[in-house]
Amino acid sequence: MPDKHIHIAVIVSTIDEEYQSGILRGVRQFAFANNITLEHFVAFGNIGSDIRHDTGEYNIFSLADLSQFDGVILVINTIQFADCLERVLERVRASGIPAVCIDKNVAGTYYIGIDNEMAMHAMVEHFIVKHGFERINFISGPADNIDSVQRLKAYKDVLNKHGILVEEERIYHGRFVSRDGVDAVQKFMNSDLEMPQAIVCANDTMAIAAVSALMHHGVRVPEDVAVSGFDYIYNARNYAPSLTSVERPLERVGQLACQKILNHLAGKPQERESMLDIFCRFSQSCGCCEAPVMDADEFKRRNFTVLESFTDDVSLASRLSSSLAECDNLEEFVENLRYFIPDLHCKEFYLCLCDSWRHGVTDEQEERYPVPVLSANDYIVNGYGERIVVPLAYRNGRFFDMPDFAAQEMLPGLFDEKNETGNYYFVPLHFRERCMGYCVIKDSNFPTSSKLFHNIVMDIANSLESVRKIVRLDKVTQNLNRLYTIDPLAGINNRNGFRIDTNQLYSYCMEAQKPVMLMFLDMDGLKRINDTFGHKAGDAAIMSMAEAIKRACTGGEVCCRFGGDEFIIFAADYTEEQAQSLSERILECLESLNAEKQLPYKLAASLGFHITVPEPGTNLFQLVTVADNIMYAAKKKKKTSRYLKHGKDGEVDTDL
Repeated sequence: MPDKHIHIAVIVSTIDEEYQSGILRGVRQFAFANNITLEHFVAFGNIGSDIRHDTGEYNIFSLADLSQFDGVILVINTIQFADCLERVLERVRASGIPAVCIDKNVAGTYYIGIDNEMAMHAMVEHFIVKHGFERINFISGPADNIDSVQRLKAYKDVLNKHGILVEEERIYHGRFVSRDGVDAVQKFMNSDLEMPQAIVCANDTMAIAAVSALMHHGVRVPEDVAVSGFDYIYNARNYAPSLTSVERPLERVGQLACQKILNHLAGKPQERESMLDIFCRFSQSCGCCEAPVMDADEFKRRNFTVLESFTDDVSLASRLSSSLAECDNLEEFVENLRYFIPDLHCKEFYLCLCDSWRHGVTDEQEERYPVPVLSANDYIVNGYGERIVVPLAYRNGRFFDMPDFAAQEMLPGLFDEKNETGNYYFVPLHFRERCMGYCVIKDSNFPTSSKLFHNIVMDIANSLESVRKIVRLDKVTQNLNRLYTIDPLAGINNRNGFRIDTNQLYSYCMEAQKPVMLMFLDMDGLKRINDTFGHKAGDAAIMSMAEAIKRACTGGEVCCRFGGDEFIIFAADYTEEQAQSLSERILECLESLNAEKQLPYKLAASLGFHITVPEPGTNLFQLVTVADNIMYAAKKKKKTSRYLKHGKDGEVDTDL
């Protein structure tokens, strides 16, 4: 056996099912005894009808750089996505490392399996020979699953062997999930065929649901209809009635998978294929009681432990979901999530996000669109991009800062020889098919022992998506507000912005009888600048004028580009001396800009201000009119504003 640490990758989906957890329990037992580190890449696929969810889940398998591992174990029949499965196998072949496939014989890999046909053959024959049944229905699994195909074939072969007609209407094609048992019974009840004497199921999960559905319809098991399953899981053994099923040595499968990899690394000769013995356990659901029954006290103790753990997990999931739902930004999200990490009872936890998650706007889009949208480059479906950021890292009871890293590392220091051996779980974070990142958990029983582990991971992912949407909507709102209130050329308020920013101040001064100041400014010579140097130079002059005004307004004044080359400034509770000082600062700033920028023209402006205590019913823009008249008088024969139309007596149209 090599002296260096051994790292074995485990590719598996839906680890909260007993079939998977039994195999993984055996893998972990062997790994612990032989100082092997396991890196589980875990998906939760086939839990609904939305293929986008499966795409997001199975993407986690693309994270595993298998070339860095010493071997890989594939619990291959748990991946109900043919394209994904083929991509995983391609990566395995390309890595060149020893691989063990469980329950699917793949060329170029070691194979551990059972004789599905022999096991199902014995089960169906038991119903025919022992019980004398001829009307036997069958609930099958997916058509592209080898276990399902072999078990269905055995069912048909045994019926043919005994001269019993195979009727397709007596067969229900499911997906190995609980709902299939319910739907299959409903189909059989609605059929014109005579009720079956027995229902044979391709796994225990569907069989338990079928028994429950039959009882719901008033059909007794086994008195009216006998039922059998396959796998002999805990719930099947301890259901009422206890389920007739096929027992398979799941823990032994996991142990043997690890052993094959170690044998390969040590150069020990071994068989490529290993077929393990299985046993039919005939129990109450078929009318036989040959299978052993768990001691009642032991059953009570175990069920109490399971129920207590489940209650704690429900509380954790509820509190976490509620806490994360309150977050408006990533900082709040991380801070709230930190509180719950110790409840996972893990040695290490990492929240790893694709670098693109914090992006979403490209420079090109900023130019093309008035509001930001998610860039196609940031909409990752396959893989995890180039860089990973870690906003939350936890190790041995403390949180710490971890720098970002290349996605191909999976996790910095993962293969460091100084690390203690253990069990890592890499779990995807996604919204539908769009990848956000992943979580990494080390040495925690929570992923395999809790039925709510996936719910908690989904809560984390969904809350991240909510945070992203809130942040994006805030930015959209800011941009829309900017479009509505900010002059895009001058970078200061337009008329709408001026109205909004001065409304409360003006109302306060009117109620408190405080003076307000309105200053009107008009650039000198803008037409000459445009005619002589072009409109770009004219735009630059307007921006410089706005810059001078912003520099000068240091006392809470509100400034605005009123239109064209005209600007206005408002100030509350202002004195004559303050207004005069502001005028001088503006002119000084213009002179400074002339010196700094060395423009081919001189920036200059005419201005006038008006201070008064506003009377009830007085419109703010009526005061703008007065200020404009004062400026206009100072400007004398210069061109009047194109935006404020002066009458014979100097009055201005205030209908804005």
